[in-house]
Amino acid sequence: MTEQEKDNRLGNYLRARRELVTPAQVGLPVGGDRRVPGLRREEVALLAGISADYYLRLERGRDVNPSLQVLESLARVLRLDDVERGYLVGLVAPRPRPRRRVRPVRVPERLQTLLAQLPFPAFIESRAFDVLAANALAVTLSPRLQPGHNRLRSLMLDPEEQAFHQDWPTAAAGIIAALRATIGDDTDDARFVDLVGELSLGSERFRSLWARQDVRTLDGGTADVLHPVVGELHLHRDKLPVDDVILVLYYADAGSDSHEKLQLLASLAAAPEPHSTAGIVDAPAGTERTP
Repeated sequence: MTEQEKDNRLGNYLRARRELVTPAQVGLPVGGDRRVPGLRREEVALLAGISADYYLRLERGRDVNPSLQVLESLARVLRLDDVERGYLVGLVAPRPRPRRRVRPVRVPERLQTLLAQLPFPAFIESRAFDVLAANALAVTLSPRLQPGHNRLRSLMLDPEEQAFHQDWPTAAAGIIAALRATIGDDTDDARFVDLVGELSLGSERFRSLWARQDVRTLDGGTADVLHPVVGELHLHRDKLPVDDVILVLYYADAGSDSHEKLQLLASLAAAPEPHSTAGIVDAPAGTERTP
């Protein structure tokens, strides 16, 4: 998270989203000498029913307390969905947070046991996409799911991970938007600051997508991957929050070609116990963790 984003997060978000909306999308004439991508500031102000001067103050960070009615109008003009609208409102009225202190994230023992018994790829990740634990089948599916790896870093910097995802551009955009939603108002969290800084330096694609300020959730969905041994797999993905960590499951439809390939991978998985690390990242305190 850059200092500029910390100082004027509302204005930066409004500007980024404004640049993604075309005049045609809001019923404005497309022609003319347009020197900016997307909508002009005065066009957003007009469509939202506020003065151009007031909108300029919002973008430049000179007014940081717009009313909910103004935010709702801006969300409508900028064509924000429910997740993006909630993020916009949260920029003005962030959730109160307890005093923070460094504490390691640990995987509850019961999840370690569960991972070893699941018949499909499963792993535990932190809010910053650090892999904390994984069963053998997950590691056989992708060696980047071993504890100590970061899924976002792998996706942006590792060519093998990029080749593994058959629709890498969509996967990258989705996980980056999910990171921004996860960060929320935790802009001083050291783990997020380090990760965003590293990827901003190492990946032009990350910088481009991060600048868009997209916000999405990654609660579930599908993944089309290309395994070097069994070939193409179409998998379902579910993410289940447990305490301070997230259990991620990959599985295929029963009887499908992908299901048979997962069974083949299961036969190749050598170790029945989950690979695990404890406390490899720092996390916010204020909640108790199951030992």
